[in-house]
Amino acid sequence: MEPGNQTAISKFLLLGLSEDMDLQPILLGLFLSMYLITVFGNLFIILAVISDSHLHTPMYFFLSNLSFADICFTSSTVPKMLVNIQAHSKAITYKGCLTQMCFFLIFGGLDSLLLTVMAYDRFVAICHPLRYTVIMNPRLCGLLLLLSWLICLTYSLLQSLMVLTVSFCQEIEIPHYFCELAQILKLACSDTLVNDILLYFLSALLGVIPLTGILFSYSRIISSIMCISSAGGKYKAFSTCGSHLSVISLFYGAGLGVYLTSGTAQPSRRGSIASVMYTMVTPMLNPFIYSLRNRDMKGALRRLFGRGTCSLSEIMEVRP
Repeated sequence: MEPGNQTAISKFLLLGLSEDMDLQPILLGLFLSMYLITVFGNLFIILAVISDSHLHTPMYFFLSNLSFADICFTSSTVPKMLVNIQAHSKAITYKGCLTQMCFFLIFGGLDSLLLTVMAYDRFVAICHPLRYTVIMNPRLCGLLLLLSWLICLTYSLLQSLMVLTVSFCQEIEIPHYFCELAQILKLACSDTLVNDILLYFLSALLGVIPLTGILFSYSRIISSIMCISSAGGKYKAFSTCGSHLSVISLFYGAGLGVYLTSGTAQPSRRGSIASVMYTMVTPMLNPFIYSLRNRDMKGALRRLFGRGTCSLSEIMEVRP
């Protein structure tokens, strides 16, 4: 592209999931419902962990932080999409696009690292049960959380600064419903070789290393469980990992789909569907997976709703 065709752009156009105007009300209702379920479902998980002393353990500490990351992860993309559908607009400002991309990278990476830390927690709990409270002490939990935040903030800041060095042409249409880094780089006029190498290298690194840690932890967990003689003991040990394994499968399965389709020359509808699974469906299902398969969490939620009902009844009685 000739230098004369480069321009200082002020906005991008997000083409969304569909150009069909008849589908827009359906998409608005569907994604608004999914977003509200995601926010309130994960918020209830956080409130249950905070309010119930039985859940003040490392596993639920990381689970509450995962729920917070899921709320922020979904909120980085979905509200803007809903506003655009409602306003029949596709525009997003240049600064808004970079901000959205920055937060998306932070909380997407944080999800991955928190799932890895939770796998390590399960490894210690099952393979070293007598030393669990000593190893997973509050100081280590805090340090693991802080390290996860620092890695994700550094990764996002580095990618965002690299995008600022890129020049864009008059073509400003992003064939997606949010500002995905790979799609933004495809609109550049200047050379993006360094950006592309950094994008795929760091993305693979942030995916492969945590996934390797998860696979190693569960290989040791399975080995330890197989050494348990009683069937009841095996079932109890497996049940403590079932929810986490389900979330990992959803997250990394959808994430792999996004990673593979983002490198294609022409974006496809399958890539958008994979992104919906990654950014909306997985965070929405996490609270259901952890609450329906976990007796402690179900009990905490019942007590939380019970206290809320009692408080509401007292307020209604006080009113004249």
